[in-house]
Amino acid sequence: MSCALGLLDEAGEAAGVVMGVQRPPPPRRRRSGAGAPTLTLNGRPTMNQLDLSSTQEVTGEMVGQYLKTHPEFLEAWLMEQVELETLERWMIRRTQRDKQKSLENGTNGKIIRKTSLSRWKFCVHADKRKMLQELTTSLHVRPNKAHVLWELAHCISSAVNADGYNLYLADNTTDTLHHYLETKEGVELRGPGSSWSCEMGVGSWLCAWVASTRHAVRITGPSNDPRFPKGCPFLEEQEVEQALTMAVVQSNGELAAVLELYRRKGGDKFHEEDEEIVNSYLVWGGIALHYADLYHNMVKQRKLNEFILSVVKSIFQDMVSMDTLIMKVMNFAQKLVNADRASLFLVDAKNRQLYARIFDMGSEFDEDNPPQAFKEIRFPIGTGIAGIVALNGQVLNIPDAYADPRFNRTVDQLTGYVTKSILCMPIFIRGNVIGVMQMVNKAYGVFSKEDEESFEMFAIYCGLALHHAKLYDKIRRSEQKYKVALEVLSYHNSCTDDEFETLQADSLKNAQPGVDDYYFCPLYLEDMDKVRHAIYMFVDLFGLSRFDKECLIRFTLTVKKNYRRVPYHNWTHGFSVANSMYTIIKHAPKTFRPLECLALYIGSLCHDLDHRGKNNKFMLETESPLAAIYTTSTLEHHHFNQTVTILQQEGHNIFGKLTSNEYKQVLSNIKHCILATDLALFFPNKARLTKLVEDDFFDWENPDHRLLIEAIAMTACDLCASAKPWDVQVETVKVIFEEFYEQGDAEKAAGKNPIPMMDRTKTDEQAESQVGFLSGICIPCYELLHKLIPDTEPLLTGCKNNLQTWKQIAAEKKKVDNEKRDEDGKESVTGIEEASGEEKGEEIEEIDDDCTNAKADIENGNNT
Repeated sequence: MSCALGLLDEAGEAAGVVMGVQRPPPPRRRRSGAGAPTLTLNGRPTMNQLDLSSTQEVTGEMVGQYLKTHPEFLEAWLMEQVELETLERWMIRRTQRDKQKSLENGTNGKIIRKTSLSRWKFCVHADKRKMLQELTTSLHVRPNKAHVLWELAHCISSAVNADGYNLYLADNTTDTLHHYLETKEGVELRGPGSSWSCEMGVGSWLCAWVASTRHAVRITGPSNDPRFPKGCPFLEEQEVEQALTMAVVQSNGELAAVLELYRRKGGDKFHEEDEEIVNSYLVWGGIALHYADLYHNMVKQRKLNEFILSVVKSIFQDMVSMDTLIMKVMNFAQKLVNADRASLFLVDAKNRQLYARIFDMGSEFDEDNPPQAFKEIRFPIGTGIAGIVALNGQVLNIPDAYADPRFNRTVDQLTGYVTKSILCMPIFIRGNVIGVMQMVNKAYGVFSKEDEESFEMFAIYCGLALHHAKLYDKIRRSEQKYKVALEVLSYHNSCTDDEFETLQADSLKNAQPGVDDYYFCPLYLEDMDKVRHAIYMFVDLFGLSRFDKECLIRFTLTVKKNYRRVPYHNWTHGFSVANSMYTIIKHAPKTFRPLECLALYIGSLCHDLDHRGKNNKFMLETESPLAAIYTTSTLEHHHFNQTVTILQQEGHNIFGKLTSNEYKQVLSNIKHCILATDLALFFPNKARLTKLVEDDFFDWENPDHRLLIEAIAMTACDLCASAKPWDVQVETVKVIFEEFYEQGDAEKAAGKNPIPMMDRTKTDEQAESQVGFLSGICIPCYELLHKLIPDTEPLLTGCKNNLQTWKQIAAEKKKVDNEKRDEDGKESVTGIEEASGEEKGEEIEEIDDDCTNAKADIENGNNT
């Protein structure tokens, strides 16, 4: 109240001076109540009791009239004398009063004002809250950057009481502004009326000048300023008289848009207060833009992830051909960046060329309507846009193709198609460019940085897909080559018609006497006689009621042919192992079940098919292709694979009459039997079975226990040479060591030192090694087998007899060595030579021969 009285005092004094009345000094004010001054003027409170004259006084109406005609005086006095908090309270009271009047007048509480003075700062807080709530709700529905800016512009326009606004979105990639429009439903308008754009910079449009300088502009008559002579783009259409144009800048300093507020002719000017209101809104708008940008990036990433997932599913689930894959990749790339056309060129690194058969994927094509595969086109790397990208491995984003000298216009001239923008990106795999994807003409505008980033992730999966498609193509071609090679090999490795007809005419019921003897000697049989005996043993065990005779003959002949001509692991060894298994089955017919007997016999006959005369260790060290396929039990897996290959040849499937379950069971059991011949598996099998027997837990009805006894039986048959009569044992050892020496020679040729037993220059420890092998492996194997199958006692007895012989040879060798050392000692002391060098050499050679034979048998067990 004191402020108001002071105002009236000063206003009264001013009024008196103007009217030519000398005002006397003010009287002392009387206080009443709490000491408040009480002055009256014509019965009303006044600033003072003025004694201007006897008949004239300064009235409140006179002061009011003076203030109306001198607003600058009122403004100056208020700015100097009234505190800001008081002014804010006055503005809130005035706003509430006007709002109440508007409700009484039926205008729904809307305050009609011509000016926007301090609307944001001094309006009722409920109005501000409602305004922001409406804006937040709108953003929740469409939280994209353009819509945020549009809603923000709408609120600002309302806050400053503008007649309208124009929003120009900034494209910082091309330094251009694009006029943006939305309908009331929030749908973006696209078309001739909303596609206006201009470059940022001074000397043209008002919005371009503001975008370039980041300075706000308040102006009357925007077309008359030399800084932006073109004025506002829609000056005449919108009847723009007053304009307030401001840059909308994001928190990272990047220009988001330019907001142009306008008032038509007859409207008030925009004041500094309006600019402050806009800035107040933009503070909140910056936060909204930041979170809208985060949301947009999150949604974009989610959509990209979903898109990539659909790409991966589609591509990797249907790798039918390279053309199909290329068509899918182009189709997905076209959708990803919203391009009109797409092309994919692959790199031919050998010839340094780019090539393509389907190189123009338009929007009219899809998976159901693929483009026609044209004749393959090729051009050198470094030629054209795609060639340059393939050469340097860098992205090319060309907004105006015709303005780029690297663009080749020939294709456009021939087809009539107009290329506007190009996005060309390399596709990498392992750091090398394997292809180039070229997208042409983005649907709206030009390709952006976001398009580049999206496609960069897409290109990773494209590279993987193309790489795997090439591998798949190679595998498919290799598979066809393999089928051809298998067809050729099966022809040459199958039995001949002459062999088949000869055996078919023979009687298979006759066999050489003693074929069911544990000590049967196969060394002196011809190969075809071994085939006859193998067929005889099969028929004797299983008959022909469930087996085809012709298949059996072809199968056995082909098995013989697929044993290589190596010194030991040849057809003679395969037949000998099968004969030992036949003998065990014959002498203990109730030990194994029929299907087990079938698997044991066929497994024994085929257990070393296509053996190369080298052991598993050699295969691994020389990086044999077999070792790459089978990392454990390399040769044994290969032997089984060869068995299956023979069974799959036409006219060779001896199991053709078995049921499906029987066939699976027999084949699985054959694999188990063949793998059991790997001595690396013998030791754990023996340990398990020995513990079961010692603990009296072995159960013939337990399938796992039966598999263990089958494995031990296979090992016993594989080592059957150690249980044969001595003459057979010695001859077998000779061929075994010859095979060892050949492997040793191969190791020397590869620059490696072979172990002594494979070095043909070191043959003096064979007897001791045979003693160790028979006593450490063969005897324990036959003893365990004898406990479970007593009828195999001849194998144990024969092995023990051979062990005693080897021990005698080893003892004699040791005795001779000791005598030789004694003689060498005497000669060094007395100088007397007791035996001639020739005689001594002959004796040593005889002993070495015996040791060589003995040691070979040891290695036989180790390698088998």
